[in-house]
Amino acid sequence: MIEPAALPTPNRLLATAIAERPQEKLQRLGPQALGDAELLAMLLRSGTRGTDVMTLSERLVSEAGSLAGLLAWAESDFRRLRGIGRIKALQLVTVMELARRVLGQQEGEAPMLRQADQIFRHLRPVSAGLEVEKFWVLCLNRRHRLLKRVEMTSGTANATLAHPREVFRIAMREGAFAIACSHNHPSGDPTPSAADVQVTRLLREAAQTVDIPLVDHVIVGQAASDPAGRGYYSFREAGMV
Repeated sequence: MIEPAALPTPNRLLATAIAERPQEKLQRLGPQALGDAELLAMLLRSGTRGTDVMTLSERLVSEAGSLAGLLAWAESDFRRLRGIGRIKALQLVTVMELARRVLGQQEGEAPMLRQADQIFRHLRPVSAGLEVEKFWVLCLNRRHRLLKRVEMTSGTANATLAHPREVFRIAMREGAFAIACSHNHPSGDPTPSAADVQVTRLLREAAQTVDIPLVDHVIVGQAASDPAGRGYYSFREAGMV
């Protein structure tokens, strides 16, 4: 028995009225009028043989679950989709990194970082999509507003990579009245490891020695992966700072 030939994938772009295609719609109505897939289509500019740019863009949004979900994608994730080669994947990774940085800078006045939830909200866009652990030192003024955020290490946040001597060297260099420390868990689960507990104890002891208060050490994760449903873990709230 001869199997019927597979039907070709309809070309979404050609099937769309010219005035409603992304570029024409953008020129006529502005970027706010474009849907998520249409915005991606403008970035990609073209599809590939057998897959038009609108179909490709819709698949991207569908695979990631949302436009925001693409923030967590690496080059290899983009290249899994037929029609996206190395150059397009790198372009998309660049755009997602720009989006993360813009989100991290939209705070206007230096943010108040006195509470764990404030620290979490400040670092959530910065940590989105990271595949490795990073450790940040948040240098604060007397009002507990941010003077400077310093990425101290990239790798595993443990007692070796987040050595208290280096943490407080940064604090003194920046003239910090107090500091908060934070690192991310790429898995999304902010439950502390034994190494996290150890480095927090060392930081607490060092803070007392140099007389620079440690406001908190916050582990940043994702609410969906957090057993407590919050997306972060506070050592101060746990009574360890």
